[in-house]
Amino acid sequence: MGLQASAKLKTGKDGGLARQRQLPLRPAGPDTVGALLSWYDAERRDLPWRYGRRKKPDPYRVWLSEIMLQQTTVKAVIPYFERFTLRWPTVSDLAAAPLEEVLQVWAGLGYYSRARNLKKCADVVAAQYGGQFPSKEEELRALPGIGPYTAAAIAAIAFGEKATPVDGNVERVVSRLFAVRQPLPGSKHEIKRLAASLTPARRAGDFAQGMMDLGAQICTPKRPSCLMCPLQQDCAAHAQGLEEVLPYKAGKAERPVRHGLAFLVLREDGSVLLRQRPEAGLLGGMLEVPSTPWGDEPPPVKEALRAAPLAADWWQMPGMVVHVFTHFRLEMMVVRALVPEDTGLTFWAEPDRCRWVKRRDLHTQALPSVMRKIIAHGLKES
Repeated sequence: MGLQASAKLKTGKDGGLARQRQLPLRPAGPDTVGALLSWYDAERRDLPWRYGRRKKPDPYRVWLSEIMLQQTTVKAVIPYFERFTLRWPTVSDLAAAPLEEVLQVWAGLGYYSRARNLKKCADVVAAQYGGQFPSKEEELRALPGIGPYTAAAIAAIAFGEKATPVDGNVERVVSRLFAVRQPLPGSKHEIKRLAASLTPARRAGDFAQGMMDLGAQICTPKRPSCLMCPLQQDCAAHAQGLEEVLPYKAGKAERPVRHGLAFLVLREDGSVLLRQRPEAGLLGGMLEVPSTPWGDEPPPVKEALRAAPLAADWWQMPGMVVHVFTHFRLEMMVVRALVPEDTGLTFWAEPDRCRWVKRRDLHTQALPSVMRKIIAHGLKES
């Protein structure tokens, strides 16, 4: 005989009110897995890197999608994934491509170290594995750019190995399913253990993708659709009225702010001066608008002009460019100058790292979003 539902209000850790319920609860277990897989078979998202149950998944497409999806939304990734697979249908095709070309196609997707590691990984798979990805989680983790989550995702989804990838969606589903009270990120190890306890030996890849889809479509960060959830009967957070406040999260430190001044040099023939950044470090190997070093304080403009790439009449643009990276916020002032058409690159200490690019061709270059913002800001009223 089921318990009669009752409720009382309880203050949650977020300062709001969580509804404390007493509902029938079936502990998460094999029935949970079966319910999720049935739901996934009927409601799975139609994504370009997925295959139906009658066709084996392509490890190359699984790997490529997982690298692209790191810290990026599905909506943003789809057009990039389609461009990559059209241009480079196999990992061996990608390995044969120049790094600069890969960076150009990647430009705008952000987190550019992923693109460099993508190319390195393709090179290793093509040269050492004959263009075939290894199937075991441990071997996958040894490849460039593949960490624990990505290795588990490829092993489970591409090869059917019993592995447990835990992304943000899975963390949220599991923390609610088991009512994990410890805040993230301290609860990551426990959430991983609980998720692994549910992972089935068969259809581990479908189980992982089902958990991801459930988190993306039903068990959302705000206002989860519990009435539509196939796991509602198994969910401890729902039974306790905590589904809207879990997972708890530790407070984040405020991002530091860095400052700099960018030098936008325009040539009379419609070209823009760009410089290639060093391979190591932030935005490595990408093109940039030359600038002062990024520091903790805004550089005085008169002093900063001493670091200008060439002597010219510089005009300071009103306002500034703001761009938020993962670990800091960047605020850039922009000055611009117009130089004659015959201006070469001999003024630069490292001319091999610099180039003139026609404004009409900027969209083809490996320019990160922050540099496109700087160029757009500097071209105002020009």
